[in-house]
Amino acid sequence: WVGEGDVIVTAELPGMDTGNTDISVVGDTLTISGSRKAEPLKEGESYHRQERSHGQFKRTLQLPFRVEADKVEAKYEKGILRLTLPRAEADKPRKISVRSE
Repeated sequence: WVGEGDVIVTAELPGMDTGNTDISVVGDTLTISGSRKAEPLKEGESYHRQERSHGQFKRTLQLPFRVEADKVEAKYEKGILRLTLPRAEADKPRKISVRSE
């Protein structure tokens, strides 16, 4: 969602190791990538049903404006990655005063 001075992005990443997750911002493009390892099974075991995927993933999002990449905050809690991306000063609306003559 978009606030006055920032954009908030949340991603469901259950079971992720934050060391296997990469986040990058270039201009107004956000990329989240990483990998999730499959849980090892003991000999003779198999899954009846498996709903979590494993392997490599990559998601790229176009943001509504450019952000300050060095001020991005990332928090991971209970399987949810939450990114707070502050709007770049150059992209903030500026008030322009009009002079009358």
